[in-house]
Amino acid sequence: MRLAVVSDIHGNLPALQAVVADALALGPVDGWLNLGDILSGPLWPAETADWLMARGWATMAGNHERQVLTQDLACMSPADRHTAQRLTPTHRAWLATLPPCLRPAPGLLCVHGTPSSDVKYLLQTVTAAGQRDATGDDVARRLGDPQATLVLCGHSHLQREMTVQGPSGPVQVVNPGSVGLPAFDDEHGHPHVNESGSPHARYALVEHGQEGWRVQLRQVAYDWEAAAAQAEANGRGDWADALRTGRVGRGEAGVVG
Repeated sequence: MRLAVVSDIHGNLPALQAVVADALALGPVDGWLNLGDILSGPLWPAETADWLMARGWATMAGNHERQVLTQDLACMSPADRHTAQRLTPTHRAWLATLPPCLRPAPGLLCVHGTPSSDVKYLLQTVTAAGQRDATGDDVARRLGDPQATLVLCGHSHLQREMTVQGPSGPVQVVNPGSVGLPAFDDEHGHPHVNESGSPHARYALVEHGQEGWRVQLRQVAYDWEAAAAQAEANGRGDWADALRTGRVGRGEAGVVG
């Protein structure tokens, strides 16, 4: 069984299409897993929703899906507000069907953040000094007993893989990285930045065989200048900087609206 795993698309349809082309060029894919934060941002939210709805992938909600569906428009972040104003009732109905986690195969658990939160990182730790990679003990504690040998997570936008000791044995934990936004600044917990360091779209291929799960982390070139131009046109220079470089330039704190 060979699965392609995407997360944090954030409405970046050209990046998503490049990821799909890359995966298929490497061989047949038995299924696609989408770990949430699908549409929110100043790019192509409605178009991305249409494209994904037509394909019926196994898809779960991230924190941005929850926020778009439940928050008042005036209380939303600029990214969520831009998206909410462009979604149709059909798009909203689709988002409302998405579960907060997935168990698509025996021994496989998909979460957006951690098993208990869609706004906390599983593989990163945020302190007053900033963001750092989490230790194995940190990750094991956040996992609890996942009843899985492979846990897939997103939210941080940072590709990482590690194995920790769970109550029932080793657990591989994989973040495929972000398809659509390689860097951002955030204030949840403490102010911090997450930076992939390059503008590539990221995803993972996971394959189950006799020896367990084999993971391949992928980085894909696409027309990120077009995505940056779309962000600029919609008043989001901070996104444009991140899309062009994989680094935080202008920060979201300066965004009006």
